[in-house]
Amino acid sequence: MALIQVNYFSQCLMRTVTVNAVIPVDKITFPGMPVREKKPFKTLYLLHGIFGNYTDWADGTRISRWAQDHNLAVIMPSGDNHFYVDCEATGEMYGEFIGKELVDVTRDLFPLSRKRSDTFIAGLSMGGYGAVRNGLKYWETFSHIGALSAGFILDGVIHSSQDSPMPTGRRSFYSHVFGNLDTLTGSDKDYKALIAELKKSGADIPKIYMACGTEDFLLEVNRDYHNYLKAQAVDVTYEEGPGSHEWDFWDTYIHKFLLWLPLEEASSGIGSGNVR
Repeated sequence: MALIQVNYFSQCLMRTVTVNAVIPVDKITFPGMPVREKKPFKTLYLLHGIFGNYTDWADGTRISRWAQDHNLAVIMPSGDNHFYVDCEATGEMYGEFIGKELVDVTRDLFPLSRKRSDTFIAGLSMGGYGAVRNGLKYWETFSHIGALSAGFILDGVIHSSQDSPMPTGRRSFYSHVFGNLDTLTGSDKDYKALIAELKKSGADIPKIYMACGTEDFLLEVNRDYHNYLKAQAVDVTYEEGPGSHEWDFWDTYIHKFLLWLPLEEASSGIGSGNVR
């Protein structure tokens, strides 16, 4: 696979952004094995958690190896602690950046499929929230959503104060990111309201995969959202397993998520970063 660092000027963020892309164009199959048909790649847009950046997934998991095995392109941007939502106060449109601009730009740069059925979004923690929010808001683009240890924390955000020892846990921080917290419930940043709106309109809601560790501090909010999705008759797969909010868990469950996705059958080969 080719691991490519992309720098381009984002109109949504009004600055140059850096993105990592795994594009398995250099995979060589072993003699006697079928050669993959030359066609656009199915694509996963993969979002990091808070305090992270575009390098996290490639450094913390074996996503590059598994992407090559399944002939999957993986696009990994930075979310800059902004929860992948639009910030009206600053004009930084992180949601539109993820759900529209990044898809358009990477499809122009690389041989990616333009089919909804071949386009997926996933993330961990803050990125799990971002994947659900943007996967639902831009449901016409994404057919499948993955949320690992997702940050379904809107209740805590709405009732936050300035008492947190961490700046990213204070009400002033959340107000900067989400805007008026008094109007957050029912908005397009509310993951339950988005489901209700899509059901009301008869939209084709993406299939959702969720996973959370049994020792994770976000376990209960993930269970709550899973129960909500079931009550709304949304197609959701939910798994729990040993682990806390850490990379060993995410490495295990991003692989499970890939096996859940409608990908090409895994095949061995030789390529950069994956000699087996």
